[in-house]
Amino acid sequence: MKVKNILVSQPEPLEMDKSPYGDIIRKYSVNIDFHKFFKVEGVSSREFRNDKVYLNEFTAVIFTSKNAVDNFFRIAKEVRVDVPESMKYFCVSESIAYYLQKYVQFRKRKIFHGDQNLVQLMEVIKKHKMEKFLLPCSDVHNKDLPNLLEASSIEYREAILYRTVSDDLAGLNIDKYDLLVFFSPQGIKSLYNNFPDFVQGTKLIGAFGPSTAIAASEAGLTVEILAPTNIAPSMTMAIDQYLTKNNRK
Repeated sequence: MKVKNILVSQPEPLEMDKSPYGDIIRKYSVNIDFHKFFKVEGVSSREFRNDKVYLNEFTAVIFTSKNAVDNFFRIAKEVRVDVPESMKYFCVSESIAYYLQKYVQFRKRKIFHGDQNLVQLMEVIKKHKMEKFLLPCSDVHNKDLPNLLEASSIEYREAILYRTVSDDLAGLNIDKYDLLVFFSPQGIKSLYNNFPDFVQGTKLIGAFGPSTAIAASEAGLTVEILAPTNIAPSMTMAIDQYLTKNNRK
């Protein structure tokens, strides 16, 4: 089917004209709206204390997102723990490692990073097996990294520091769109929290990542546009390829 209106469940890019979404709009004369389907809320210091996680027992922290960074230092401040200068930080990507400069001085001896690749990050972590690792995470998180840590006999503890909650989509006309694009299972959950009677019908569903695709399938949705793949490593490339085949017929 031809697509005219697309809803992307993420905030609009800061420089829309220079983004791949801007290229899609110009190339296919489609409308793309952006609306984040969920928001992040930090757990309270009381909730954190109830989990009996003691920050001063750890010598290293693993960060998989900027939300994890922000909430780690927030909760440390709230529970009045001074993060020691000797703390080591392991980040899944270089961008997260540099984001840490918001809180700590960047030094190669204590900040390590992978290249957006968990297997690569694990190779770095395994060189520091004697550390006691803390893994800050949300209430709903991917288990790939914990599984890798356990398989390598790495001593670690998960700490739920923030949660994702459905945003209010009351003002959104979901029926307007031909294609709905999701990037996480939380987005699928928010769809049904806000529109409990939603029926896919002829609408197309785009899903980024296997966990999102699984969540969509479990919700009874059929995913037509999937990324990443060998030929479409990004969602914008997957959308572009679909529109090339269908919108120009």
